[in-house]
Amino acid sequence: VQLQAFGGGLVQAGDSLSVSCAASGLTFSIMTMTWFRQAPGKEREFVATISGSGVLKYYADSVKGRFTISRDNAKNTMYLQMNELKAEDTAVYSCAAASGGFRFTYYHAGWYNYWGQGTLVTVSS
Repeated sequence: VQLQAFGGGLVQAGDSLSVSCAASGLTFSIMTMTWFRQAPGKEREFVATISGSGVLKYYADSVKGRFTISRDNAKNTMYLQMNELKAEDTAVYSCAAASGGFRFTYYHAGWYNYWGQGTLVTVSS
């Protein structure tokens, strides 16, 4: 199993950026997929999650209304569209996958079976 996050970069506050997570070696369409992030000196935190079908989506309060999670099961890829970026969104964004059906403990990092390496998003103010 491999999860590959990419698309990070340096942007200015107020800009938009999209990051992606490409998966291989698993049955992508049945996996709950989630973005977490970790800012320098801070603990990892939940950002957004999407169920295997794409019907269920949940967001952290800090990104609600600005970020949109989506997936393309035909391409085994998950996306995170980030708008109105703020300096406090600066972090390494990592993707994670969980099998066994959607759970409402999606925010709990310990539930996830697979993790990708992160992609750095830096927002300058």
